[in-house]
Amino acid sequence: MTTATQDPAPPAPADAPAGRRRRSSGLGSYLLVRALLIIPTVFILVTTVFFLMRTTGDPITAALGGRLPADQLAERVREAGYDRPLLVQYLDYLGGLLRGDFGTTLSDRRPVTEVLTTYGAATLELAVYSLAVALVVGIPLGMVAARLRDRYPDAVLRFFAIFCYATPVFFAGLLLKLVFSVWLGWLPVAGRISTRGQIQLNRSGSGTGIYLIDAISSGNGDLVVEVLRYAVLPSLALGLLTAGVFLRLVRTNMIGTLGSGYVEAARSRGVSESRLVRKHAYRPALVPIITVIGLQVALVLSGAVLTETTFEWRGLGFQLSQYLQARDFVAVQGIVALLAVIVALTNFVVDVVAALIDPRVRYS
Repeated sequence: MTTATQDPAPPAPADAPAGRRRRSSGLGSYLLVRALLIIPTVFILVTTVFFLMRTTGDPITAALGGRLPADQLAERVREAGYDRPLLVQYLDYLGGLLRGDFGTTLSDRRPVTEVLTTYGAATLELAVYSLAVALVVGIPLGMVAARLRDRYPDAVLRFFAIFCYATPVFFAGLLLKLVFSVWLGWLPVAGRISTRGQIQLNRSGSGTGIYLIDAISSGNGDLVVEVLRYAVLPSLALGLLTAGVFLRLVRTNMIGTLGSGYVEAARSRGVSESRLVRKHAYRPALVPIITVIGLQVALVLSGAVLTETTFEWRGLGFQLSQYLQARDFVAVQGIVALLAVIVALTNFVVDVVAALIDPRVRYS
């Protein structure tokens, strides 16, 4: 008597929708954690700045001490509420931030929110220009250095990268002004635009505060050229600082990628080196660039203080230096709080892009 044997049951098909749900859940959890981290980051920085500013006393005494009689100074301190306990002032400051009230400047009696909206566009414009310079200069030169590894051009480019990010931004600005403005006379020395150009922008521009957009909206090509001419030197001074970082990073990652197995396989099939760089090694080498852009934004914003002061580019960095000289701590606190929010949001956006490009990031 023979016993019928049954074939083993085929394996159950993978649950594709469940897999997609798990991946989506992992990405959602990752982004939620990164979004929640913005709150303590901004809170810690704002708190640190508040108490550091109070180490020299209340803002009014720091700003006006020695310029007002003692009785008038004491009256001003009492009216502003700076005679209250420090903890009460701190809680009141946090409450104002939550309501969008950054206070009023002491030196020129302007709402800090007005200062932020008036000068923030100039800093944003300079930051965009600088990052564009960093990407345009750093990435191609990093590719060239990787392709010509350990040759003379590679050594020159490595020295150039070190020179870029080791040179103080104010010294680079002064050197660029000396060469291109004083000696050659090609570019303006300082400012964002000439007085005549400013009048034309006020009449026909869109009023965004970003001069390039305003010039384009005016339909005046000469005005666009003038805005770009004024932006060249400060953008180079600040952008080359970050370009050196990008150059070294792209070079290092492309050297690693060019030595990987799939690139060696393509090379054995007779693929040219230039095609290997463009098609196989270029994109993987850019992933680390995306992950460090958030840090570079912080570097650009910190460098904007010296760059704007050197070139009299009237943005938040320039105003911050002026308020520091005037010991206007209320204005300083407001500007630093805004910069902290910008850096935190930029890092969040970078984390989102990195997680979408490289799924390994969201599980790290």
